[in-house]
Amino acid sequence: MSDANTPSGTSDTQATPTTQQTHFGFKQVDKAQKASLVANVFDSVAAKYDVMNDLMSLGIHRLWKRYALDCSGVRAGHKVLDIAGGTGDLTAKFSRMVGPGGSVTLADINLSMLKVGRDKLRDKGLVGNIDYVQADAESLPFPDNSFDVVTMAFGLRNVTEKQNALNSIYRVLKPGGRLLVLEFSKPASQHLSKIYDIYSFHILPRMGQIVANDEESYRYLAESIRMHPDQETLKGMFEQAGFEQCDYTNLTGGIVALHRGYKF
Repeated sequence: MSDANTPSGTSDTQATPTTQQTHFGFKQVDKAQKASLVANVFDSVAAKYDVMNDLMSLGIHRLWKRYALDCSGVRAGHKVLDIAGGTGDLTAKFSRMVGPGGSVTLADINLSMLKVGRDKLRDKGLVGNIDYVQADAESLPFPDNSFDVVTMAFGLRNVTEKQNALNSIYRVLKPGGRLLVLEFSKPASQHLSKIYDIYSFHILPRMGQIVANDEESYRYLAESIRMHPDQETLKGMFEQAGFEQCDYTNLTGGIVALHRGYKF
């Protein structure tokens, strides 16, 4: 149940024994299967997603997202793309930041999550400057140089070919635009890592069973975090996609990291 045999920060290349397979949590699956397997997870958790986010993080996810918003540089009139935007936490804030002269596109590959986000934002009265698009991050259906800012919060680890997603994001960003990826990462200390493992593999799945009646989906979410590239590896992937001035900030001891890169 621990990650002793599957180190934190394992990259896609390290975790994939053949070019036809990739990881789904700790399992190896055909690449062609992963998107549908991930879709099943989020179909299952969509209705309880916001409740579980608050419970899993003790509400700290709101502070992580606030930090990302503060670093985004979004201004009135900007065009923002929120990929894997799910239930719309960032989109709601961006909608107010860009104002009536700007726009926010909430994109998610999962239709269940997209519907939950749309209904939630419409209930808040946010209807004027938000578009909803079902889209795969690896092949975004937008013209080149379309957006001032692109964000992706807690979604990149679920993408089959992460480098393809970063390349696609680079293409749709305007020159001068920036990408922010907020994602679970590798704790900075061994002591914190051990505590985090106990929580992730023993408490989190049980919580998912009690609250969402779905232990397996939350076990996958814990495993997917361990298979995600570590901070330096992901920074290198940003650079490989063409981003410049790439950096990251560890939050909560590296449990989460905010990566940033610019297109010039």
